[in-house]
Amino acid sequence: MEEFVVYILYSQKFDKNYTGFTSNLIERFKSHNELGTKGHTLKFRPWGVIHVEFFSTKSEAMKREKYFKTGIGREFIKNLIYSK
Repeated sequence: MEEFVVYILYSQKFDKNYTGFTSNLIERFKSHNELGTKGHTLKFRPWGVIHVEFFSTKSEAMKREKYFKTGIGREFIKNLIYSK
């Protein structure tokens, strides 16, 4: 059974975060940091994974990713980053 991961990346160098979902976190992380040749995350490398959540369905993962992009979700991310 396929599992889906919602992940939050953080670029300390640029003080930027990125939220996404995937069914293969390792390959997706490599894409963000090394392999990708286009897209938003390219110019803010290097990225570190600061949060992951696992889901059994794609729709659950998409819903959670959408939540992290709301005002309340962004507050959650800000607290993750700045409470360390």
